[in-house]
Amino acid sequence: MTEVSVELKEKLTCICRSQEGDVIETHGPVGYGGIGEKFNPTDLVAASLGSCILTIMGVYGGQLGVSLEGTTIKLVKEMQDKPRRIKKVLIEITCPRSFEPKITEQLEKAALHCPVHLSLHPEIEQEILFTWGAPVANC
Repeated sequence: MTEVSVELKEKLTCICRSQEGDVIETHGPVGYGGIGEKFNPTDLVAASLGSCILTIMGVYGGQLGVSLEGTTIKLVKEMQDKPRRIKKVLIEITCPRSFEPKITEQLEKAALHCPVHLSLHPEIEQEILFTWGAPVANC
């Protein structure tokens, strides 16, 4: 079990603390009276999704004997009003290497099974695009 604490400060600033003592500060959007200089809470959802996908792909890559070092994810978050929520996340995964189709298929399947992806509300559309780079003999 993990514990996280969050404290609201002035101008919609939140201080988030992990049980290990790590700190993340979020700002509410300017349009809602926030400072808007740091991640806002829904940006952190996108960042969590991206880092979770890469972590899970990295775990599976290690089990398959391939390196995914240098792989990046670009996430584009689209919001909706009434109710205000994340409507869609476009996820572009770019790996600088390509692998045998069997390995690529397993890595793509792993990406779709990250805990954050599976935890998001099913009405949030998640479009995932993969780009695989040049083949590498020994990874």
